[in-house]
Amino acid sequence: MQFFKNSQFFFGTLKAHSLPALKYGYSDLEPVLSATLLEFHHSKHHQAYINNLNAAQEQLEDALAKNDVQRIANVQGIIKFNLGGHLNHSLFWENLTPIKNGGGQLPDANSALVQEINKNWGSVDNFKTFFNTRTAAIQGSGWGFLGVDQQSKKLRYLELPNQEIPQNYGLTPILTIDVWEHAYWWDYKNVRPNFLANIWKIVNWKDVEARYNQAQK
Repeated sequence: MQFFKNSQFFFGTLKAHSLPALKYGYSDLEPVLSATLLEFHHSKHHQAYINNLNAAQEQLEDALAKNDVQRIANVQGIIKFNLGGHLNHSLFWENLTPIKNGGGQLPDANSALVQEINKNWGSVDNFKTFFNTRTAAIQGSGWGFLGVDQQSKKLRYLELPNQEIPQNYGLTPILTIDVWEHAYWWDYKNVRPNFLANIWKIVNWKDVEARYNQAQK
């Protein structure tokens, strides 16, 4: 995606972004994720991306009004990075749910999503192993994604660094796991594979399945 290719796209003020409320309490994902980690991750890290994004949008509007081409070019990278952080985190929160609310429970074996996973990876367990292996190997910070290819409509895995978004790579994301260190360090220290092994206990498969079905339309 090329941001702001044509400055004539902008009329008026860009809409400010806000932190999405979680559908569960900070302690509800324990023991997989502690309340301390979740609150810090959501209210501090995600909020920081939103603050930076809103500030950058204001800078962009000012630069456009003054026809300051250099500032317009400079702020694009800031917006892209922080917008990615906002979008990726927003999906991540939706992809999680407490164990007591069905976290980790797979859809029916006859569902289109499970059948497609089985077709691609042999079984859901094989898929989890594949996902964890590839995502654990991401160098530095990044995200693992399961998504629907926008052309073929087939499932595809993608790992991306930093705050890149899969939509820029032809993929509609339906599931993502954050492997920036702030997503797990408080509870798992530097043992990223342990975090990935446990996160499946709170994956909201109902949300993943709904996103898969929507992407097929």
